[in-house]
Amino acid sequence: MAAPTLQPHVESFFDEDSNTFTHLVRDPHSRRCAIIDPVLDFDYPAARTTTQSADALLAHIADESLEVEWILETHVHADHLSAAAYLKDKLDCQLAIGARIREVQDIFADIFAAEAGFARDGRQFDRLLEEGDSLAIGGLECRVLHTPGHTPACVSYVIGDAVFVGDTLFMPDYGTARCDFPGGDARTLYRSIHKVLALPDSTRLYLCHDYSAEGREGFCCETTVGEQRQHNIHVHTGIDEEAFVAMRSKRDAGLGMPRLMLPAVQVNMRAGQMPPEDANDQAYLKIPLNRF
Repeated sequence: MAAPTLQPHVESFFDEDSNTFTHLVRDPHSRRCAIIDPVLDFDYPAARTTTQSADALLAHIADESLEVEWILETHVHADHLSAAAYLKDKLDCQLAIGARIREVQDIFADIFAAEAGFARDGRQFDRLLEEGDSLAIGGLECRVLHTPGHTPACVSYVIGDAVFVGDTLFMPDYGTARCDFPGGDARTLYRSIHKVLALPDSTRLYLCHDYSAEGREGFCCETTVGEQRQHNIHVHTGIDEEAFVAMRSKRDAGLGMPRLMLPAVQVNMRAGQMPPEDANDQAYLKIPLNRF
């Protein structure tokens, strides 16, 4: 008889400014864990970064005597800056992202006129992950699903009975991710979502964001495959691919730019590092005029 699959212990930390959940995923039989989608605080009007959210996470890790093995990014986020570089400097761990980060870097390096030495091959990360790859978090196996559509490089992490889906899905009452960023595609997203929804109904899904749909109080980050199949307003059972693409395309056409997209992508495509300093020892972020 096969040994039962280890199930992860999950703690989630909410950043209200960006509506982002960071997940701390722990092997229940050891102190080993992984951080998924960490947030660097950013005051946009002042162009000032702070580490309050990341430091709270570090304090919790220290209080629990945890050993962080991985920082995992589900994709290059457009709605918050990543604290991956800051945390990696504090912790003895590796940083991973989907292998198609190279495509995202290639697109946005041109949009933001990145410096001549900017590498577009993903080398800023310790490991680039392909569909079917796996890595260990203590005694847990983390398996990689390539789930593009929101961006080309989106991945989901399957860890025991839990899946960390990034921006692919939201809570059932809020729907699905937008697909109008460079490299996004609604048809691809539909197919990616159905890879996730092919998992057992009881599978726990952990989301990167929640915007508290109208009529619901509070913010949530956990649902199940069964709940999504039955109740997701965009992609429940019975919604076919053509209907989804038509809905998603029409909806995306009316959406505004995410508030932090321009600063976030420049930082996140560099694995959370800031652009190199200019001749005056000052780092700058770029705003491409009339590009979007």
